[in-house]
Amino acid sequence: MLLILLWAQFQTRAQGCSDAGFCTMGAMKPDQPFNKKIELRLRSMEISFYRGTTTLTPIVYVATADLNFSLNQKTSFQVKLPYQAVSGRLANTSGMGDISLCITRSIRKTEKYDINFSIGGKIATNKSNKHSDENDPLPMYYQTSLGSYDFITGISLICKKWLFATGIQHPFNRNSNEFIGNWSDQDEIMYVHKYSWARHLRRGTDVMARIERNFRYSRFNFSLGLLPIYRINHDQITLADGSHVKPAGAIGLAMSGIATAGYSFNVRSGIKLLAGRKITQRDYNPDGLTRHFVSTISYYYRF
Repeated sequence: MLLILLWAQFQTRAQGCSDAGFCTMGAMKPDQPFNKKIELRLRSMEISFYRGTTTLTPIVYVATADLNFSLNQKTSFQVKLPYQAVSGRLANTSGMGDISLCITRSIRKTEKYDINFSIGGKIATNKSNKHSDENDPLPMYYQTSLGSYDFITGISLICKKWLFATGIQHPFNRNSNEFIGNWSDQDEIMYVHKYSWARHLRRGTDVMARIERNFRYSRFNFSLGLLPIYRINHDQITLADGSHVKPAGAIGLAMSGIATAGYSFNVRSGIKLLAGRKITQRDYNPDGLTRHFVSTISYYYRF
């Protein structure tokens, strides 16, 4: 317990890394339970708190309610309800984050491994068009929603020591962000130009893979893993004259290293800690998702 408390203290000072949401949904989630001696309950509630420092000044805080409901013995339904706040040099913003919905189906279960399949999506809660107090359009780092409706699907293989997962996230629309580097306070203009333009951003499609080594004990569990996310086509923004541009560098690989630790109070409840550090990132990031390091502490209850 002392080690967990020390890690939690470390996490409150951590920085951040990121994805557009699908890496914590259904079959793609990190640190999934695997126990053939005790039947796991499909219904659960998890409350998590996240802090991330971006590559510039914004600090992102997210509190999330992650609810799972069993539809039958093999199928569960997940809904994630986040509330996000951002504090930075240009503005302080807050609001409901994008809602995640996912159905997960167990397609094969043996004594040695499980295979799960998920399908779902994300629902935008605003148009990514928040403005500063001076009514200047804010970069995506300060937005509480990506402003798009996304399709998500993935599959995982879990055994006692390993987790392998892959998934895809495809956005269907542009958002309504208006940021193209304009700012009314000219004293801040050099700093403002460090942010990527994101006017009417259409994100590219992401493909992820998760490779995770688990260490499971009676009450404690730990994991170490890699999370590569590859954007297979360019992000696209719209200039003031209406022309569409695909910024160089807004495509390719972003990869993070992930570590988790957990402690079970009993078969129903426990706490989890997660830290992830960015190993490599894309050169241009109009979506504002880039982090150096992410940290999350969560409490779960199964019923």
